[in-house]
Amino acid sequence: MPKTLGPLIIGDREIPIPIVQGGMGVQVSTAALAGAVAECGAVGTIAGVGLGYGTEENDTDYPSASRRALQEEIRKAKAMTKGFVGVNLLGALSNFDDLARTAAASGADFIASGAGLPLCLPALTEGFRTLLLPIVSSARAAAIIIKAWKKRYGRIPDGFIVEGPLAGGHLGFKPEELRPPRPGRLEADVLEVLAVTRDCERETGARVPVIAAGGIFDGKDAARFFAMGARGVQIATRLVATVECSVAQAFKELYLKARPEDLVIIESPVGMPGRAIRTRLVDRVLAGERVPFKCGYQCLRTCSPATAPYCIAQAMFNAVAGALDNAVVFAGHNVSRVQEIVPVRQVLECMVREARQALHGLSEAPHAV
Repeated sequence: MPKTLGPLIIGDREIPIPIVQGGMGVQVSTAALAGAVAECGAVGTIAGVGLGYGTEENDTDYPSASRRALQEEIRKAKAMTKGFVGVNLLGALSNFDDLARTAAASGADFIASGAGLPLCLPALTEGFRTLLLPIVSSARAAAIIIKAWKKRYGRIPDGFIVEGPLAGGHLGFKPEELRPPRPGRLEADVLEVLAVTRDCERETGARVPVIAAGGIFDGKDAARFFAMGARGVQIATRLVATVECSVAQAFKELYLKARPEDLVIIESPVGMPGRAIRTRLVDRVLAGERVPFKCGYQCLRTCSPATAPYCIAQAMFNAVAGALDNAVVFAGHNVSRVQEIVPVRQVLECMVREARQALHGLSEAPHAV
């Protein structure tokens, strides 16, 4: 049972505040947000998907536009802070390999990757000091990755992000597991992944921290997972409603207005369900309507432009631009608890204070060990 809030140690890096800012695409978590989070002493994450949207090059050469934009976002974030800044890459991206190589070569401190098992990720970052954090939703997935990486590359993950069903965006669960969401599922999954990583640590002598994600809103939530053995927690939804997040004001205000009943589970062309706030576009999709679109490049391996009900990348770009009627706005289960737009530092300081108080109370309880 931890009595204090310790740093998050990943590989050879020590991050003072054990809070990870989740990667949110398209262009939700850019250098502006990631750099601000890292400068406060936590973990900043740039979402690598769709960074080239809005440029002329994106329409003519999507891979090149994505590559250049990722390089630029990493450069800008690194200019803002000496803190820990990395990249989140969606495994379903057609240009995943290129972006992983680009992130490593551009100096990203880490790559977090989900929406599929990143079994080849070590090969893409060979020769660089980039730390690797797979995102999983089960102990089975964690065990498969450990076994595959050890056999193929003689290494293990530098940590795991365990994402539960209360998160926003694309989720590694079946739709029926999300309607309604299952409280306590993340706790169970974290404990099971911890069992896998502890076996790995005993065998290799390496440190494999587990970071809990999905539905964590305040310091009390965080303390619960620290007490279980997690070394860090990830938050995303709460950081959208911050001064530094670069999305349109209308996007942030939609978060402030959101009620629990406004959240729905949609089927995404990514091939996974996602949690989003109702918009006119979402209602059309839920009604079975197909929203026609032009596709110059199949950005998702799992998407068939000829039959896809809508373009998820364009819908997400519309969201950050403030065109909400034609947007998909992802959000976590606790979005209705977001009440105001504040600086990043205020969010993090509040969470740290609450977590320390909660951990102290747990350590003082009669049953505490």
